Amino acid sequence: MSRKRLLYRTAAVVLSLTGAAGTAYAWDDSNECQSLPSQSALKTALAEATATETSGLNNQMWAAIVNRDGVVCAVAFSGVNRGAQWPGSRVIAAQKANTANAFSLDASSYSGGSGQASGLSLSTANLYSAVQPGGSLFGLQESNPVSTEVAYQEPSSDYGTAKDPMVGQKIGGVNVFGGGLALYAKGATIVGAVGVSGDTSCADHMIAWRVRNHLGLDHLLGVGGVSGDPSHPDNIIYDITANPNGGTGISAGGFGHPKCINTGDQTALPDVIK
Repeated sequence: MSRKRLLYRTAAVVLSLTGAAGTAYAWDDSNECQSLPSQSALKTALAEATATETSGLNNQMWAAIVNRDGVVCAVAFSGVNRGAQWPGSRVIAAQKANTANAFSLDASSYSGGSGQASGLSLSTANLYSAVQPGGSLFGLQESNPVSTEVAYQEPSSDYGTAKDPMVGQKIGGVNVFGGGLALYAKGATIVGAVGVSGDTSCADHMIAWRVRNHLGLDHLLGVGGVSGDPSHPDNIIYDITANPNGGTGISAGGFGHPKCINTGDQTALPDVIK
C-alpha cells in the first residue's frame, strides 16, 4: 500500500470515529478533498434523496463524489448494508461522477476569446444521444476506461464506507446515461461532481439532482446548459422520437435521453441557486 493510501485510510478512520456529518469535509494528505462533503454527509444526502424520489424502481442507491481532478473523495450507499443495492452500481456511480466532472466547466474556462463565459454544465444524461452512432460525440464512452485496479480493490467490507478503497484514487470511466452531475460551489465555481446509480437511469438522475441540492452544491444559476431551462441547466431532456429508418431514436436538440419505467417529472426538481 502506498504512503498516500495509508495516510488517507488513517484519516478516514479518524473521520469516521469522530462522527463527521453535515458541514464536515473529507480529507487526505494532499487536501485533495477538503472542499467537498464528507462520506457521512454524502450518505445522509443520499438517504434523504432516495426516500424523497418516488420514480423508477424504488431501489436503494450508491453515490460517489470526485474532485476536480477526478479523485474519488467519498462513496456511500443508502441501504442497510452494501448488498442492499445493486453491487455493480458502486463503480457506475463513481464513473458517472468522473464523467460529469470531466465534461463540465465554469466561467474560468473563458480567456482570450475562447471558452465558456458562463461555464457549461453537462449531466451524464445530456450525453446519451450525442454518443450514439452518427452523433457528434460518438465514441466518447470508449475514451477514458475505468481503472479496474482502483474499482475492485479489497477489502469488499469497506465498500461504501469512509475507508472505501476507491477513495483517494482516480476511477476514470465515461458514462452516458442519467445519474452524474457536476458540483458547483458559491460563485458558480465547479469543484467536482456526484454520481448516483442503482435504479433506472432516469431515477438515478432525479436522485442525483436531489443529492446535489441537499449538499448545497447546486450554485448553477447563470451557468450554461443544454436543457433550455436556466433554473435547471443540466437537467435530463426527453425529446427523443422514433427514427423512421430504424435504430436509435432521434433527439430534436441532440442531447436527449430515453424515458424509463415510471419516469418522474424532471421539471419538478428543485431549482438551482445563485
